[in-house]
Amino acid sequence: MEIPDLTGGFVALLGLKIEEASADRVVISWQVRPELHQPFGIQHGGVYCAVVESAASMGGALWLADRGTVVGVSNQTDFLRAVRDGELTAVGTPVHRGRSQQLWQVEITDADGQLVARGQVRLQNLSPS
Repeated sequence: MEIPDLTGGFVALLGLKIEEASADRVVISWQVRPELHQPFGIQHGGVYCAVVESAASMGGALWLADRGTVVGVSNQTDFLRAVRDGELTAVGTPVHRGRSQQLWQVEITDADGQLVARGQVRLQNLSPS
């Protein structure tokens, strides 16, 4: 499977660093900064959702490999702790990988290892056309 360039576009806009990416585990880190804040000065929840979806999609695509592509069909992300600055790390792992769908969970922690957000994404496995 050819891995797409993960250094540009939305990934670059958010400042995401892909630390590890395999079919069984994806690790993404990024720096919280004012451009990613919501109006009250904390990390915007949409960033958490985007990172959760990105981690799940990368891992799911690597697992499915040449058998097709994946698309997210459900993303549920919970915001547990307000963050104003610092580095965050997301770790995505599979919960279920089936013929037609996958379910991935992602936990986001701060530099002290405290859980700040968690989410899960259901992916649809699409066959090549």
